[in-house]
Amino acid sequence: MGKLFGTDGIRGVVGENLTAEMAFRVGQAVACVLAEDSGQRPVILIGKDTRISSDMLESALMAGICSVGGDVKPVGTIPTPAVAYLARQEGADAGIVLSASHNPYEHNGIKVFSGQGYKLSDAVEARIEEKILSPEPMKLRTRGEIGRRYHGMRQLKRDYIDFVASTVESDLSGLRILVDCANGAASATAPELFGRFRAHTDFLHRDPDGVNINHRCGSTHLEDLAQQVVRGGYDVGVAFDGDADRCLLVDETGGIIDGDKVMAVCGADLKRRGELIGNTIVATVMSNLGLHEFCRNEGIDLVCTAVGDRNVLEEMLRHDYRIGGEQSGHTIFTALETTGDGEVTALQFLRVLAESGKKASVLASVCPTYPQVLLNVEVPHSGGVKEAIMASDILAQAIRVEEEKLGDSGRILVRPSGTEALIRVMAEAKTEAEARNCAQSLADTIKSLKF
Repeated sequence: MGKLFGTDGIRGVVGENLTAEMAFRVGQAVACVLAEDSGQRPVILIGKDTRISSDMLESALMAGICSVGGDVKPVGTIPTPAVAYLARQEGADAGIVLSASHNPYEHNGIKVFSGQGYKLSDAVEARIEEKILSPEPMKLRTRGEIGRRYHGMRQLKRDYIDFVASTVESDLSGLRILVDCANGAASATAPELFGRFRAHTDFLHRDPDGVNINHRCGSTHLEDLAQQVVRGGYDVGVAFDGDADRCLLVDETGGIIDGDKVMAVCGADLKRRGELIGNTIVATVMSNLGLHEFCRNEGIDLVCTAVGDRNVLEEMLRHDYRIGGEQSGHTIFTALETTGDGEVTALQFLRVLAESGKKASVLASVCPTYPQVLLNVEVPHSGGVKEAIMASDILAQAIRVEEEKLGDSGRILVRPSGTEALIRVMAEAKTEAEARNCAQSLADTIKSLKF
């Protein structure tokens, strides 16, 4: 991980550590690296979510790209995976997304995809970062060498919706669905997408105003969706995050269907259809012990990677596996896309639900959930603090003590966030009380450390 690029691009609070000047230099650096590799004028596609800062950062980013001779295709407000898909469709050299995903509105981020729709390699990110941080100015173009902005990109959003709708053959008839757009990018695509099917679909939180993205809604705040699903007698609720690359669901009782359960349901369906290549699901170390139990019972191999959809995807591509993801809602279907896509995930699950004739709660019950507690401990933003905490002998000893208490019936994972100034503490145990006591004890230890 570099000084600027984290596990999911460049992130920060806009106006503090993510500025218009930074976006301008990122645009310059990306265009310069692409031009060096191709030897010609690069074309870069740009999408954004609904944050109040996205327009400002988009303008700065485009100015930076054009200043060094790159061309820009802005597609407006659109989900992150749409940019990956459209970059491939349009033959662009790269796709850039302005979004901070599930984070509050004051945050934003810059994520770059290659022209093949994959996140950039560490080596390419390092070259871009070196140019951004270098005191040497990047060569400005003049006259006819200045880059241009392409107009008339509205059809591209429809192309993406056409693609997502084509990933399932079912018309989803008979289902009553409630969709939470998180006041984010899904607000621009989900209504038209779900309108293509015969299911009855209503929507929540689809009126973004720049500051309400992810605010008490979406995949990180399922309470309102769960209540409305039960109150309205819906069969299932669907929740996206701010940039719609994640999808979580709730069943007809308001129970949460997390990424582990989605992978279990869809993975079992792929196996029934003979499409689970390698007989494997790829998850991360954060996945619940219940997913491990499900895979044992179903005779499916489970491979766990480090946290991050990038790590999951790398493992999937290495062995041609077809489904993988994270408990938090990133689910990747490599037969369909190059990255996680919340709307594709929703349709895959809803197809299985419609064809099964079962209640969503029954369908998802094949994957049990062990009590799991996740606590986020805020740490200083200054460099090196997260690393020092993770290297602490005091923390290591505290983890050993708690692991001995849990024995073989639980587990602990303590890790630094790749995008925020947080240390994440996760504990699983036989009971929620045991898990909570364990997680709280470790969180208190972290808070007591001084660096």
